[in-house]
Amino acid sequence: MSITRHDDGSLTVPVAPSRHDDEVTDVEVVHEPGSMVIRPGQGGYIEALAEWEADQHPDRGEAVSTASGRRQAMAAVHSVAEDRDNVVDTVDALGDPEPGAEALRHVLVGGTPSVEAFAGELADAEGGEVLAPHTMTSIIGDVLAEIDKRTD
Repeated sequence: MSITRHDDGSLTVPVAPSRHDDEVTDVEVVHEPGSMVIRPGQGGYIEALAEWEADQHPDRGEAVSTASGRRQAMAAVHSVAEDRDNVVDTVDALGDPEPGAEALRHVLVGGTPSVEAFAGELADAEGGEVLAPHTMTSIIGDVLAEIDKRTD
């Protein structure tokens, strides 16, 4: 089972079967695998989103962030943070969105510390409050999903 990203930004992730010894019969019990839904801000969300992003294009190499891509990524995230309904217009305005998308993927791969650092960098560059990691991650997911729609 692979990770599924929903329109609201939540992710359905597979849950590995759990194993434990049944104390009564001394037999190992294996529970069937299942899935669970996680949302931005919940433990493991950033890592799951990075894995989902990598699964979308398995032939894509390791994410690389360039200075121009990072500036493009910050501008896109800032625009969407100001108006969450602005994702389509924001991606339209990017022209070639791939450098910004690579920078955003690079942020996700770094996990929570990377997302927090990016949020601080964005606040310093654009002014305003530092976005919470779950808000930042949700916006990054929305922008990447819109870019992926256009490149598939």
